[in-house]
Formats: sequence, structure tokens, C-alpha cells
Amino acid sequence: MKASDLRGILNYVPAFRDKIFVISIDSVVLSEEKLSNLFLDISVLRSLNIKIVLVHGAAVQISQLASRLGVQPTSTSGRGATDAATLEVSLLAASRLSQDILEGLTDNDLRAATTNAVIAHPLGIIGGEDMLRTGKVERVDSWFLETLLNQNIVPVQPPYGFDGDGNVFRVHSDNAATEIAIALRAAKLIFLTTSNGVMRDGRWITQMSIGEAIDYLKKHRHELDSEIAYRLEQGIRACNNNVSRAHILDGRQDEALLAEIFSNDGIGTMIYANEYTAIRKAMKKDLGAIMNLIKPMVETQELANWSRETVASRLGDFYVFAIDRNIAGCVTLTLLQQEPKMAEMGCLCVAPGHENQGIGRKLMLFSDDKAREMGVQRLFSLSTNAYNYLEKKGGYTQGTLDMLPPERLEKYNKSARNSRIFYKDLGKDASVRS
Repeated sequence: MKASDLRGILNYVPAFRDKIFVISIDSVVLSEEKLSNLFLDISVLRSLNIKIVLVHGAAVQISQLASRLGVQPTSTSGRGATDAATLEVSLLAASRLSQDILEGLTDNDLRAATTNAVIAHPLGIIGGEDMLRTGKVERVDSWFLETLLNQNIVPVQPPYGFDGDGNVFRVHSDNAATEIAIALRAAKLIFLTTSNGVMRDGRWITQMSIGEAIDYLKKHRHELDSEIAYRLEQGIRACNNNVSRAHILDGRQDEALLAEIFSNDGIGTMIYANEYTAIRKAMKKDLGAIMNLIKPMVETQELANWSRETVASRLGDFYVFAIDRNIAGCVTLTLLQQEPKMAEMGCLCVAPGHENQGIGRKLMLFSDDKAREMGVQRLFSLSTNAYNYLEKKGGYTQGTLDMLPPERLEKYNKSARNSRIFYKDLGKDASVRS
């Protein structure tokens, strides 16, 4: 790993520390010879105090074991019917696979345990067919999983669940991972598959909002592999239920997990939840509240001298974070240049009573997304003191004066504030993977 790669990772550490990532690993990925690299990536995540829950599939291994035993399985995917013979083979194959995962984690000095945290009930009769011992996740024992995570133990969940009477049912690993992510309010749900997500016009789609993902699925379901379509559905469900991000990526690639999480572009498709429901465009009635927010920071020279007249004239650039109709924060997004398109994020303020609640970071991420919608290729932010915040929480890089468009440079020189220049290249398809 290059020093530049390490610096990139460290930029994300404050945002991810103590967060929960649920990782669903496809059985094909688990059959790869380079599996040890995946365990090393997981070890890196744990070293950064990221809590990991692993959920694994077993379709490939079930098919292989059934062939050796001369059993004709009714289904190996966890979505078809499961008769008694198939269930027996599934349990044997999944248990062996769970053991292999424990061995791989142990090789990387990680403590882990196979769990029975999924409570399931029979899927029933679907389209006239009895699904037999195929189950549906009823609930997740989140207390059990949280207890393990708080003891620095990696829970490993196989693709089956139990009912209250101890009966076991085969469940689809991706669905189990989704329900676990929802129950734990995970920051990320990651599907390690054999594909880097979904494509549009021959190019991988790096990010999709929930709405975009739903629309894409409606229009392109017939073009998609059934498993990819299913993962899109699961990712949408997770993001609709308080999981911030869902990722689909090819887990067979070296360092795929780290590249997806710790880079702006990533390598797969990310579905993101709308975390910005509290953020809206400023209105005339907000002028007084905005002035109350920024006045203390103007007095301490943390912000430039924003007069009431200036704020009123540029109200169209302001966005506010409202909690119960009270303004808890604000930010500006100002277009600086049309070609190439550049913009500036500024006047980032959070009310003293709402500090350390992640509002500032949400406003920054919101400005990133709005800038992308505008087609902005480079986003600037100027500061006299918030260097670490912009770099570590916002993913900005320190730049130079000659990077500013001419008109903004002229205003900079007139201000005599000697602010430092920070920038972020968004690109056409860039995405902050946070």
C-alpha cells in the first residue's frame, strides 16, 4: 500500500470509527483462492475500530457437496424450495464454510464466533409451490450481535435461521444480511458478489439514490441477472430503513473492500439513503436565524464579514438544517465558473446547542451532492482555521491560489483574510463513499 493510499484511508477514519458494517459474502467469492486477501481487508477495517458482521452464502459449496453425496438438491440459492435432503446438505456445507471463515479470521488475529442470531419462520407456499424448509427472516437478535461486537468479536452468520422450537430453515444470505443491517442500524451494508454492480450505457454506475435505484430497477430488471436485481432490492430496502449506504461490488478483486470504502470513486455501485430530509433551501423567513448563527463566527473572524444585506442578497446560495422548524445549521453553495464548472462551499455553521451531532458533516455531504447535480467538477472551500475538519471530515485537499477562478481570486485578494484554499474534484461520476 502506497503512502498516498494510507492518507486517503485516514481521511475516512473519523467518520467510520465505531460504526457497524454488515458484509454479505457470495459463495463464489468464498470459493476463490485469494480469499486470504479478503480476511486481510477485514482485519484492516477492524484495526480502524469498525465493527464487522459477516454473513455468508453457500450455494456453490452446497452444489459441490450434493454432487459428491449423490443428492439432487431442490434448490441451492436459498430462494427456492428446500426439502429435507437439501437442508441436510446445506447445513453440512454451510457449517464447513463457517469454520473456514473462522480459521481465516483467526489467521489475522481476529476473534470471531458463529451465531444463531436469525429467527426465521417457513416461507410457506409461493405461486402454488410449498417452499418446505426454506425460511424467511422473522427478526434478528440484535442484542446478541451487539454484545459480541462490543466485545470485539466478529459475528459470522450462516445462511439459515431457527424458529422458537429450534427448527432450522434455509434463508437467503443477502436477505439475512439486510435484516441484520436494519436491526443494527448499520452504517453500511456491503454485498461482495461477482459483479461491480449495475451499468448504464456501458459504464458502471458508481452511485444511486434510493429513488434512482427504484427507477432503474423498474426500467432495467429484465436486463439484470436475477441475483443482482435481488441485491438492488435488498439495498433499497436497507436504505429505506435507516441504513446509510448499500454497496454492490466484485469481491474477487484484490483490495475490493478497501477500494470501495476508502476512495472517492469506489469500484462498485453504491445506493445511498436520503439523509438530507432536514436540509432545505433557505427562505426569507430564515434570514434572522441565519444571522444569529453566523454572527458569533464573524465576530471571532472564523467567517468573513457577512452583513445582513449580503446574506439577503445571496439567500439563494444558502441551505439550512432545520430541526422542529428551528435552524440548527447552514451552508452556502455558490457557482464560481461555468466552464469547467466550479463551485464553492462556504459559511458552514452549526448552532452551539447542536454541535457534535454530525450536522456539519451532513451539510458538507449535501453540498457535495448538490454540486454533482449541478455538474460541478471542482468544489472549493476557503478557511482560516477549519483545516482538519475540511480534510478529515470533508475529504478536501489543500490547494493553491492559482486554482481559483479569476473573479474569486480577485475577491480573495481584496478580503485580506489570507484563507487557505481547499478543493475536492467531484468528476462526472465521483462519489464520496461515506
